[in-house]
Amino acid sequence: MADAATTTRCGFCAILGAPNAGKSTLVNELVGAKVAIVTPKAQTTRAPVRGIAMIGDAQVVLIDTPGVFAPRRRLDRAMVGAAFGQAAEADIVALLIDASRLKPRADRPLVEDEELARLLGGLSDIKAPRVLVLNKIDTVSRERLLPLIDELKSAAAFEAVFLISALTGDGVGDFAAWLAARMPEGPFLYPSDQTADLPTRLLAAEVTREKLMLALHDELPYASAVETERWEEKKDGSAKIDQIIYVERDSQKAIVLGKGGQTIKTIGAQARAELEELLGRRIHLFLFVKVRPNWSEEPDIYRDIGLEFPEK
Repeated sequence: MADAATTTRCGFCAILGAPNAGKSTLVNELVGAKVAIVTPKAQTTRAPVRGIAMIGDAQVVLIDTPGVFAPRRRLDRAMVGAAFGQAAEADIVALLIDASRLKPRADRPLVEDEELARLLGGLSDIKAPRVLVLNKIDTVSRERLLPLIDELKSAAAFEAVFLISALTGDGVGDFAAWLAARMPEGPFLYPSDQTADLPTRLLAAEVTREKLMLALHDELPYASAVETERWEEKKDGSAKIDQIIYVERDSQKAIVLGKGGQTIKTIGAQARAELEELLGRRIHLFLFVKVRPNWSEEPDIYRDIGLEFPEK
């Protein structure tokens, strides 16, 4: 903690962007620890995750929001609603754009990125300053980025523009310093050694969901959810965790289980190893797969994964 003579700052930065723009990777890089799951699949983040970055005398609470896209299902609407809901309450809103997503014949962003910038610029309920962050700049020449920046800046009143690579860390330090300076003065909201504000049961479920998505790649559609059903503390300091993987069809259950149960054993072993590293103790993890055809229409599932259930 800073001493009494030091002026401390603390505030929230919501990071918005299209699916797979690199939001979770950026949050993890700024925090200096893994607090958000990362996979190559779009729409990996379902509910907002708060990572806590200590930057000098400032505590920046970074909100990793679900990717913004045109929603089709109830779950989609809940995810997009959560993203904009967090932005409306933040002190800074950062729009993260994948700089490698250029049209083949012109240095212009994809249409969805243009539309997202215009949408952000036109939302009256978001009062916070907006900053444009172009990610994955290591894949595009700086000269080709200039037209992209000009076009996006015309869509919204961005106070600053940063060019970064969340994966390599290039430019992230400058962005972090700017964020720290823009946070309002005030005491820290969390202990200085805390890296995330996420219930442990939800964290455990997210770790397993990451391993599930990585193991199955394109074999399983976005028709699965992970719930931590039971958490039992043991006398030896370890914990026994029972989790349920919900899928919509019997055929999906067979995919998750794998031949002879090998796939789910691998998923469980990988999730258990990461949880033991994150929590610093032994974990006994037990995974069960259940078919629940309409789980994406059930309010209790939304509560368990940290989302509000949209009525329409």
